[in-house]
Amino acid sequence: MAVAGELTVPCGQISSKIPTFDFKSHISGVPMIYCSGGKLKSRISTGVRAVLQVGVEAAQSVGKVEGALGFDVVSEEELREKGFLGMRKTKLVCTIGPACSSLEDLERLALGGMNVARLNMCHNSRKWHLDVIRKIKKLNEEKGFCVSVMIDTEGSQIHVVDHGAPSSVKVEEGSFWLFTTKKFEGSRPFTVQANHSGFSEGIEVGDELVIDGGMASFEVIEKIGNDLKCKCTDSGLFLPCAKFSFWRDGKLVERNYKLPTLSRKDWADINFGIAEGVDFIAMSFVNDADAVRNLKDYISTKSSISIRVLAKIESLESLQKLGEIVEASDGLMIARGDLGVEIPLEQIPAVQEEITYVCRQMNKPVIVASQLLESMVEFPTPTRAEVADVSEAVRQYADALMLSGESAIGSHGQKALSVLRMASNRMETWSRQENRQSMLHHRKLGVSLPDRIAEQICDCAAEMANNLGVDAIFVYTKHGQMASLLSRNRPCSPIFAFTNDRSTRMALNLQWGVIPLFVDLTDDMEANIVKSIDLMKAEGLVREGDAVLVVSDITPTAARSTAFQSIQVKTIS
Repeated sequence: MAVAGELTVPCGQISSKIPTFDFKSHISGVPMIYCSGGKLKSRISTGVRAVLQVGVEAAQSVGKVEGALGFDVVSEEELREKGFLGMRKTKLVCTIGPACSSLEDLERLALGGMNVARLNMCHNSRKWHLDVIRKIKKLNEEKGFCVSVMIDTEGSQIHVVDHGAPSSVKVEEGSFWLFTTKKFEGSRPFTVQANHSGFSEGIEVGDELVIDGGMASFEVIEKIGNDLKCKCTDSGLFLPCAKFSFWRDGKLVERNYKLPTLSRKDWADINFGIAEGVDFIAMSFVNDADAVRNLKDYISTKSSISIRVLAKIESLESLQKLGEIVEASDGLMIARGDLGVEIPLEQIPAVQEEITYVCRQMNKPVIVASQLLESMVEFPTPTRAEVADVSEAVRQYADALMLSGESAIGSHGQKALSVLRMASNRMETWSRQENRQSMLHHRKLGVSLPDRIAEQICDCAAEMANNLGVDAIFVYTKHGQMASLLSRNRPCSPIFAFTNDRSTRMALNLQWGVIPLFVDLTDDMEANIVKSIDLMKAEGLVREGDAVLVVSDITPTAARSTAFQSIQVKTIS
């Protein structure tokens, strides 16, 4: 295909230096850029120091189209109904539990916009989890969905106490309770079982014991060997397997148990997940980068497919080592419930924003989790404050939002998912209309020259897409790297990622604004571009006059290829 022309435009020099990120630095305002969302403008304004091929040309059909377009049914319907700019960009994660584990319920969640199904290995049997995984894969294969599977490890239970009752217990102010390390079956009146023998080490009379970040509070009034006698100072609900923390003079009592991040049960669950081909493994209670690296190394020796490892940020220690944990992991989950047990509650909003910012700087997807719509576990509508909380996470450009108990055990899981979807769509639309789409002064990630070139291309492609008002961005990718780099820029246009690697497709389900499609690709990029556009035209998904921006990270074998390491803008004809 003929190229309309070439453009050389200057920008900042490509540098191999990677500056360190200051976690404590102030999050300042960012410049706004204009997203027209309309017809392709004649002025091209971008910032690349390189000769990049910018072909503004008509995409012509080449005859009969062979092959299939691997579009999931939900995204396809959304595109038909709302158009390119109406497509939701924030991804949705649902925790699967007894309330939504039937095939019919899982299908309803998939139709409602669930991108990732999370299985919490703390609950239910391995047989139960296997059944759910196979149901999800059945829906993907037979109904055309694209739902990824995540398992979430239980982690060390040293921070857990249990009263033994099957449901929550009301704790009255002034009542006396014994927290013991002795093991017993069932429940005993006013007695709570601690999982770790060192439960009371370093604890003093007068310390405050807080349950689940404030659901109930106790004062330590006596130490009896390894046990603690406590008096309830704030009444509330005591849930089964509750998290606890100790506070002294308004500060968290820090204790280092020096136990491994992954227990024997966790390793068995991980092997189960590898055998079943899950897409993500979320690690609980990660306190350093070594634990993440060790798990990734282990997976690479055991699995023939790529399984992404997510680190859960839920402790003060993980916050103190945030930079190295983000760098080592494939993404993060902000477990606000558990994190709120270890830091003052008024710090949670700022910490959430900083973690989200760091992840975007380092090009790692981030999930905001815990208590997003907690009231919907019981009630059919959320509080207005909960909707505001969801909208704020979307405004911060978190990659994904997660339902926990709302979907797993709640009576209104479908409605909760619908609230996430509607709130996300509305906030994304408002941000675009108010020209709030922001370009970061990105931390430079690439070390090798090809990586730095790819990074520059994606930064400039996203800026061009916004300035030109193209309808969509098409990226052809083997491992998803350029799709991820484009997503980091949070462009107005949706990113259609064409890949011939199934694990890449499922991993991209967690990336903001990316719609992954499984297609057969060759090393002839011009042929790939023509074929994919023709397939979308045949399905009526693109129309005459639509403008798409095209990039690729698939290395051609033919030296004559002009599509590799280029930016092309094509109008559909």
